[in-house]
Amino acid sequence: MSILWAIIAGLVIGLLAKLVIPGRQPIPLWLTILLGIVGGIIGNFLASAFGVADTDGIDWIRHIFQVGAAAVLIGLVTPLWARRHA
Repeated sequence: MSILWAIIAGLVIGLLAKLVIPGRQPIPLWLTILLGIVGGIIGNFLASAFGVADTDGIDWIRHIFQVGAAAVLIGLVTPLWARRHA
């Protein structure tokens, strides 16, 4: 069940990251999910490093780190993907 939750979280994080980045990102959905999962892991690590991983209520700062990390990854991978498939 945790794999299913990781895929769902990766999808949500990846799609939010694509919304943050200006312009079009011509990468497939499976790559968006994969980068969302990796961004979520990196964001959790950063939140722990800054001491904001567990707060009272919703962990907004941790989610911002997750989406930001995924946005950076998508921003780095999109030109490589577009060049490879052009």
